[in-house]
Amino acid sequence: MTVRIVTDSTCDLPAETIARYAIQVIPLYINVGKQSYLDGIDMTREEFYTRLPTFPVHPTTAVPSLQKFHAIYNMLADEGATSVLSIHISSALSAMVNVALKAAEETTSIPVMVFDSQQLSLGTGFLVETAAKLAAAGRPVVEILAALNAQIQRSRVFAALDTLEFLRRSGRMNAFVAGIGSLLQLKPILTMHNGKPGSERVRTRERATQRVIEMLREVGAQERVAIVHTHTSDRVAELRERAAALLPDGDILTMDITPVIGAHIGPDAVGFAVISAPAQP
Repeated sequence: MTVRIVTDSTCDLPAETIARYAIQVIPLYINVGKQSYLDGIDMTREEFYTRLPTFPVHPTTAVPSLQKFHAIYNMLADEGATSVLSIHISSALSAMVNVALKAAEETTSIPVMVFDSQQLSLGTGFLVETAAKLAAAGRPVVEILAALNAQIQRSRVFAALDTLEFLRRSGRMNAFVAGIGSLLQLKPILTMHNGKPGSERVRTRERATQRVIEMLREVGAQERVAIVHTHTSDRVAELRERAAALLPDGDILTMDITPVIGAHIGPDAVGFAVISAPAQP
């Protein structure tokens, strides 16, 4: 039995992890006016975040077509896979899961199971990596799904945004609330857990950094942790230093968040993707 893993470009996994486990990544689209870019292919993350404040029109995002999913699933069948597990960004945030489900229903070359990660960024990515490791070890889909469902309960992503402006531009929040936030210089903190997006707002960048560190402390013991950000090396360095007592020794994975998400949250956002340690019996 050969289970192959498919995901999308919002997972934010390092390229070496994707290559090591032969994970198939389906890119979403970033549209700037009439120009369309494949996420992670046609424009680097550095270039995107550098240009984001000055784009003549605010970028929009779009999911790939059914045909793209069909092509990937059929290719994996041709390569000898016996089943596919397709893991995607939370259905609360994107239509990716719905498109994947439709494509899976129409795919006859191989059984395809679609899994809603209920997460974003490395919250999804860590699930994909777990699935890929288990698949590489020859575990069946049913066992992989059980591990993923357990991990979802322990997965959290939370990040401090520098401004409400990009949420306002993207239409992801009421323009009136965004206006008040800009006027008062409020700093939003976005959270994701169990498929439920949440938010808090504090008054200063300093308080936002403090609150993100408090959230990490509230998680308790960690199985995995990474710093996620929208191209802000200074804030990453500050957060790493101030949260050092809560972080494991050694290198901490640090990843630029995909432009598909960054288009909505803007540059200079920073936070954590965390898997809490399993409860001790």
